[in-house]
Amino acid sequence: MVNDPNGSPSDLQFDKVVPQAGAAPGALSCAYCKRPLGAEYYDVSGKSACAGCRGQIEALIQTPQGAGPFLAALLFGTVAGIAGAILYYAVIAITNFEIGIVAIAIGFMVGYAVRKGAGGRGGRRFQVLAVALTYLAVGLAYTPLAVKGALQSRAKTDVSSSATTDTSEVKPGPSPIKLVAVLAGFVVALPVIVIAGGLPASLLSAAIIFFGMQQAWRMTGAPRLKITGPYRVGAPPAPAA
Repeated sequence: MVNDPNGSPSDLQFDKVVPQAGAAPGALSCAYCKRPLGAEYYDVSGKSACAGCRGQIEALIQTPQGAGPFLAALLFGTVAGIAGAILYYAVIAITNFEIGIVAIAIGFMVGYAVRKGAGGRGGRRFQVLAVALTYLAVGLAYTPLAVKGALQSRAKTDVSSSATTDTSEVKPGPSPIKLVAVLAGFVVALPVIVIAGGLPASLLSAAIIFFGMQQAWRMTGAPRLKITGPYRVGAPPAPAA
């Protein structure tokens, strides 16, 4: 709730109007700061607002611009995604089952963190960022299992071929940059590989991963509010076109 029209826009509430103590019966007041309206007011999705609160609301629903908010959202979302990936992997490693609902939890964690980094606001570019980080977090959770399986398979292959292969010549390994690029591509492709390799049983996991991404998308969207006015106090708002 806003007590000061010049306060922080994050303090605005859109779900409940609390009558102002001591206000004259029937007096028209702002639905957000509860102060009596002057000669003019604005209509915000069916609620009366003063000029000060209207300005705060407009600032709140605008998508933050510039690199600063995006980088902060990227940092917060990345930390949340890594934490979610660790949680997802821990559940799989401990229970030996893939509990897909954890993917929805990852979407919630990433969506909350991205919105926090964006100063409590949202918008299309933050939605895309949140969805991408949620997907990558799921891929990161699968990575230790996939790497473990690949190493075990390679160890068996090396043991079986060691008797017939001359290992006196040591070949140089790939560069660190190449390893990072391969690992990044592997993380991106891994959810698709896991789902495609487990069809049709993996369709449920695919749906839950989608729901997790959808959760992140919803949490980082800009508020949908219609602001019209100004109107004269005592005159009803003009009907919507």
